[in-house]
Amino acid sequence: MEISSEDVKKLREKTGVGIMDCKNALKECNGDFNKAMEHLRKKGIEVANKRSGRQTSQGVVGSYIHMGGKIGVLVEINCESDFVAKSDNFSEFVKDIAMHIAAAGPDWVNRDEVPAAELDKEKEILKEQALKSGKPEKILDKIVEGKLTKFYSQHCLLDQPFVKDGDKTIQQLLDELMGKTGEKCVIRRFARYQLGEEI
Repeated sequence: MEISSEDVKKLREKTGVGIMDCKNALKECNGDFNKAMEHLRKKGIEVANKRSGRQTSQGVVGSYIHMGGKIGVLVEINCESDFVAKSDNFSEFVKDIAMHIAAAGPDWVNRDEVPAAELDKEKEILKEQALKSGKPEKILDKIVEGKLTKFYSQHCLLDQPFVKDGDKTIQQLLDELMGKTGEKCVIRRFARYQLGEEI
């Protein structure tokens, strides 16, 4: 099947993946644009999974200041090599994540960072809400688990929908970055400051 350079260019713009990878994805998916996008995302996740045990000692501390100095963010994002840390894809990702943190105000990077006491308190509240709404007791745990997903998407950075594209979570964005760079990348930590918030 003949793949047009227009389609390759369009897929590259949408995913940021290399030209040959875009062309091959379109060939494998018989020219189906959406399937090719999905294929590239899965490939990015595979690359990430293969590299999950690798060291990430390089990277960048990025910053973002918003609303004329009213909100400030520092974020540390790591990768395996200095070469990737200096790449355009990585720099753009760091900028986007710092801006996202300023806008969305997450509390933790991932679910593992949520303190047990905080999680227990949230589960208790959700259970009580479900009981009050008359839900049968035998399905309460399932309801609570479902609602916890919403809690994570509000408070955990990796679960949040990206502010520039609500169809993607930050985790999906991170997976795409790993697919593009071929390296393991990690959002290590962040600090968000808002003028007057502790007063």
